[in-house]
Amino acid sequence: MELFTNFIFKYGLIAIFLVITIEYACFPISSEIVLPFSGAVASISQINFISVLIVSVVGGLIGTSFCYWVGRFGGKAILSRITSKYPKSKKGIDASVNRFNQYGKYAVLFGRLIPLIRTYIGFIAGAYSMPYPLFFISSSIGITLWNTLLIGLGYYLREKWHIVSDLYTRYKAIILPLFILLVLYLIVKFRRK
Repeated sequence: MELFTNFIFKYGLIAIFLVITIEYACFPISSEIVLPFSGAVASISQINFISVLIVSVVGGLIGTSFCYWVGRFGGKAILSRITSKYPKSKKGIDASVNRFNQYGKYAVLFGRLIPLIRTYIGFIAGAYSMPYPLFFISSSIGITLWNTLLIGLGYYLREKWHIVSDLYTRYKAIILPLFILLVLYLIVKFRRK
């Protein structure tokens, strides 16, 4: 991770764009560290917050679109291979496909806010043949929310950006379930309206 943080500090917006694009393209880079650090570097370097946010969102959309198209062209073959090797998994996978088809736009939007899920949701959306325009819109909203939060925290905290990373690592077992409950509550409330 130090390699990426040094790269961002040295090359600024270009590095932020490249690292975030790679992270959203399903490579194992922690956005919980990269995004706050990007905000901190931008703040210290006096780069406008909006510029960093736009660069990060564009990079995120390019990266996740890559995952989407990989899933779209190869995801069904992977799922087919799994069900042929493990026949008992077919029922569960079929149920997951049906649920994703029913709630896909919400899964993509809110999945962008949940670590690990956010990394692979593009592949899943492609594998389940979610229409690309719907995927793009849902991803745009979710990526913008996530990146605004983490880059904003880093931008605000500047040299103390690592506090965000440390707090998240320490309390994610509490934060994630609470966040998921909040998202479910908002979905139920929205559906009732």
